[in-house]
Amino acid sequence: MSTRGLFLPALLLIAACEAQPEKSPFPEPNRPVAPIVSPRYSNEDARDSAGEFESVVKLAGVEPGMFVADIGAGEGYYTVRLAPLVGRKGAVLAQDIVPETRDKLAERVQRENIQNVAVKLGEPNDPKLPKGSLDRILLIHMYHEVERPSEFLWHLRDGLKRDGRVVVVDADRPTDRHGTPPRLLICEFAAIGYQLTRFERLEDSESYFAQFEASSPKPEPAKIPACPA
Repeated sequence: MSTRGLFLPALLLIAACEAQPEKSPFPEPNRPVAPIVSPRYSNEDARDSAGEFESVVKLAGVEPGMFVADIGAGEGYYTVRLAPLVGRKGAVLAQDIVPETRDKLAERVQRENIQNVAVKLGEPNDPKLPKGSLDRILLIHMYHEVERPSEFLWHLRDGLKRDGRVVVVDADRPTDRHGTPPRLLICEFAAIGYQLTRFERLEDSESYFAQFEASSPKPEPAKIPACPA
């Protein structure tokens, strides 16, 4: 056999090895993931009429001077309303994983001359938050779209201050119907060392408010249990 005959199979084997994606140490979710269908959850006027924003920020205890992240910010319904609430001594970090949506939100923030908002592009399973900087992290009507919840929540914890809280607003229905059953949500957060500290049904809605705080050290990724759907 020629040297070329030995060399070609070796090259093909190397190429095949390089093409294999690196296996994630985090567990695979046991539930479907809803697709991102729109940067808008609902009409802003309708949401204002329902009083959703006021209810959520009151339950979350958002106050002037706080640093708040709006993850999956979309067109910025919460972002632009949080900015005057936290005031000049506070700040809002608005993050989205879709570049076009992020760009449109950045344009809105600039057009409305909002000075205390930073707009950032995140990754599907890592929001890329500044470490230990946030009083509140809001996940509003988007948690069911997270591809790998254990990995996402594991990275999310790095952005919290010691007394920081994560707030989830979602619908009480299966994830493939753009909601998250509360029992599943609580299990997925508990697997990363979060404790549920408040749960409320939102008025005139099938949606709920859930608040979590870090209560134990982050587990090693390979030791995180997968929650049943």
